[in-house]
Amino acid sequence: MLDADFFRRWMTATAALVDREAERLTALDSPIGDADHGSNLQRGFKAVTATLEKEAPDTPGAVLVLSGRQLISSVGGASGPLYGTLLRRTGKALGDATEVSAEQLTEALRTGVDAVRTLGGAAPGDATMIDALVPAVDALGVSFAAARAAAEEGAEATTPLQARKGRASYLGERSIGHQDPGATSAALLVAALEEAAGE
Repeated sequence: MLDADFFRRWMTATAALVDREAERLTALDSPIGDADHGSNLQRGFKAVTATLEKEAPDTPGAVLVLSGRQLISSVGGASGPLYGTLLRRTGKALGDATEVSAEQLTEALRTGVDAVRTLGGAAPGDATMIDALVPAVDALGVSFAAARAAAEEGAEATTPLQARKGRASYLGERSIGHQDPGATSAALLVAALEEAAGE
């Protein structure tokens, strides 16, 4: 069973991975976006870990709702609302339980991903974070490691796609050949889930 400590570890691990990969995320964003994806997420997840240390929510759902709220208030551009919605809706779906199963997390995360799809209007194949998140949730029923692999494959698979949503979509065919930064950061979020589980 997964408790609030597990979810705090997930957010801390995400912050560490984003910190480490911030330059790469910004480099991916540079030719097709505003060249700020890495720095924006870095700032956001630093704020998340600082808030969690201060407030220490005691249920999995509360950890994610607080984290999502913090991202919405501290991250510029589209990333804040998208990641904030993902975590808040996942947290709300988990409810007030003090512990949740991996199956409950999978279903809650699916709810969160559906909320992101509604907010951004993106579908698989549009070269967005959805391309990493949908296969990750589908594979989460197998294991955290399988989810991580599926997310990374999904992110890499955005390279030959033409972006249909977000800033990159303005480039039309020139967006082809660039790995989507949002899908790449989403894969980091899933990788951090595996790290938190200690698999």
